[in-house]
Amino acid sequence: MSTPSSRPSYAAVLRVPQARRTFTAALTARLSYATVGLAMPLSVTAATGSWALSGVVLSLFGATTVLLMPLRAALTDRHGPRRVLLPMSLLYGALLALLAALTWRPGAPAAAVAGTAALAGCCAPPLGPAMRALWSALMPDEDMARRAYSLDAVAEELLYVSGPALVGALLGVAPAAAGILLSAALNAAGTCAFVTSPALPGPRPARAAGDVARRRRSVPVRGLLPAVVVALGLGLALSAVELLVLAFAEERSHATALVPWVLGALSAGSVLGGLAVGAVRWRAPARARLCRFAAAFGLVLAAAGLAPGLWTLAGVLALAGAFIAPALTTAYLLADETATEETRIQAGAWVNTGVNAGSSAGALAAGLLIGRLPLPLPLCFALAGAAALATAAAALGRTAGPGRAPAPTRTPAPAPGEHG
Repeated sequence: MSTPSSRPSYAAVLRVPQARRTFTAALTARLSYATVGLAMPLSVTAATGSWALSGVVLSLFGATTVLLMPLRAALTDRHGPRRVLLPMSLLYGALLALLAALTWRPGAPAAAVAGTAALAGCCAPPLGPAMRALWSALMPDEDMARRAYSLDAVAEELLYVSGPALVGALLGVAPAAAGILLSAALNAAGTCAFVTSPALPGPRPARAAGDVARRRRSVPVRGLLPAVVVALGLGLALSAVELLVLAFAEERSHATALVPWVLGALSAGSVLGGLAVGAVRWRAPARARLCRFAAAFGLVLAAAGLAPGLWTLAGVLALAGAFIAPALTTAYLLADETATEETRIQAGAWVNTGVNAGSSAGALAAGLLIGRLPLPLPLCFALAGAAALATAAAALGRTAGPGRAPAPTRTPAPAPGEHG
């Protein structure tokens, strides 16, 4: 199934010309999304006194961010990252700054706050998909690309752990709205550094209308479906886990302060799994690996509800987490394999959309199962695991149709400065 590979290393990935600089810039900009998720509800609640309004604002922001991401990615593919990402980021940052100004003091008008948040989500630049598309262009072979994608997945996991901690530290010296300003500054500064990297290709030349139409038809919808479907199931299961762990702790009279440590075990497992998956030279095709990782995650998660105590649950979730980053890494690799040169950013964006859409649905479903019905927790864990299992089975069962685009041939990356 797989064989260990002593090279290339993760250090070799970062030694590729311009890789370290470009990746650092992208991570700085992407940290904005990890900080704004906590800063926004805290600042809205402080300004309006309403947690309900805070939830509405965050939902609107999340919906426009997620649902319009494929469109923003298509614009980036069509015109090139240099032309598109920085204007998006500057507009996104300006709207976040306006939102911070509205919520800096109590008495913020609800409609203005909600509308500004929704507009900000419309402009959020697709930096994750853009960076993953660039990894594909920078890496000279498949082994290096796999390492790069694993490194990207692990780094993103760490961003969403460190982002809330950064906002928490800022709250000790400034109002909650300062976290929104920080998010705007991180995105603008990181995006500016990213688009000025010599590793990025220059602006795409104008194409004739017929060429544009052909390029639109080349988006590999059928080839993308397995990756998007599995990403949907993973997002659904992962968002359910957060509520399930909280309910597990409350049912057994544990302090809720312990819940972040249990969820941290899930993240730690994901980080270790992500590092491990890039260190192996896999013989199985990406689609088969994707389904196996997702199925393994679903099985372990389904068994987690049988844990006798909170720390046993943490251990089981750490094992489940070991399959998260490998599954997401493989989903992005599969999306890249099925994409054409002109649709790579869109392909990654659709996987992102699958994860985030599943996450929204999973949180809603878990809340209903726990609070409204309610169902026994072991059954709720089993249902969350079944979501990942079902999408893995659905993705494995699909056959490649005539609309699937052939996998592009990887070519060595040009030297820095040759992009124009």
